[in-house]
Amino acid sequence: MVLAYTPEQQAFRAEIRGWMEAHVPTEPLVTLECREGFDQHVAWERELAAGNWGMVTWPTEYGGRGLDLIEWLIFEEEYFRAGGPNRANQNGIFLLGPTIMEFGCDEQKARFLAPMARGEVIWAQAWSEPGAGSDMAAISSKAIRDGDHYVLSGQKTWSSRAAFADWGFGIFRTNPDSKRHKGLTFILFDLNTPGITRRPIRQLHGDTGFAELFFDEVRVPVENRLAGEGEGWNVAMATAGFERGLMLRSPGRFQATAKRLVELYRQHEAQASPSAREAVLQAWGAAQAYAYNTYGVASKIMAGGKIGAEASLNKIFWSELDRAMNRTAMQLLGAAAELRRFADGRVNQWLEGYIFSLSGLIYAGSNEVQRNIVAERLLGLPRVGAG
Repeated sequence: MVLAYTPEQQAFRAEIRGWMEAHVPTEPLVTLECREGFDQHVAWERELAAGNWGMVTWPTEYGGRGLDLIEWLIFEEEYFRAGGPNRANQNGIFLLGPTIMEFGCDEQKARFLAPMARGEVIWAQAWSEPGAGSDMAAISSKAIRDGDHYVLSGQKTWSSRAAFADWGFGIFRTNPDSKRHKGLTFILFDLNTPGITRRPIRQLHGDTGFAELFFDEVRVPVENRLAGEGEGWNVAMATAGFERGLMLRSPGRFQATAKRLVELYRQHEAQASPSAREAVLQAWGAAQAYAYNTYGVASKIMAGGKIGAEASLNKIFWSELDRAMNRTAMQLLGAAAELRRFADGRVNQWLEGYIFSLSGLIYAGSNEVQRNIVAERLLGLPRVGAG
């Protein structure tokens, strides 16, 4: 693959860079995982939408610009180069949105996509349950059909953004007698529906980026079902593919982090060990490799291909790269940095990044499960436990 930009792509990059330099907040926003910070990030989502940058790959009728994946990668590079805040609506625009594009009917696309792109409706991801984490096939929450409604009951946990979001999506068991992957249905629900109780989950740093959701005979219209009844597993796997593969973690994020890491190393070079220098070099090279690989994946998809089990390999790579970069930064800063969470904006950013990176090996499907998928589906090795 030859990575060379056309004059049109270069002009597009210049347009993005100019807008971002004029609009990205000069001071970091408060963390997304508290009410104040969440509201700040939602306001930023709406400012992006006002510039028509909400989700550039979507068709114009759904609030996008109709651009291709290469242009999206260029946008992401410039977004993170400018220090753009994390997206409050990442569950919507990067995960659910593409899923609705693929599986939704025209009415659902018209109803949900444009408000999502404009930042008017913020979405929570409600996959995990107390007894079903990375193994989503063990889901037991139920959705029983009652006329033109489903009645939801059960519990979801570790639901991303659910503490403050407007809507959620998840899969529920519509056939109580079904087992594993069968009998699951993908359903969208308003988080303010009577019968839904949110219980925020405090994390290591005390903030509440997740929530438990309790469903007590919650009535949801059948029109909120995505695809057919019992087809939820296939829909969820498509969503998980977007999460693990191309959309959720673009290379621009890691290239920007690698650049900051190089700058941090130069500031602490006199005290840094040779191993720290090696770790910084490896991080920079891995971020570039991830970018080149992602351009290749995007080109494959634009040519009509699909991303399958390779998404699991992708997820392992970016999650471990994220942890390695932030861990190296903390080593350069020294143990005292852990005591300075609010004392210095730069140190705070690295500390927050390090704490969050520890979860990357778990969310979007734990890396242990992803390695099993890679072993079985890409390498052809026998299934674990198979006789």
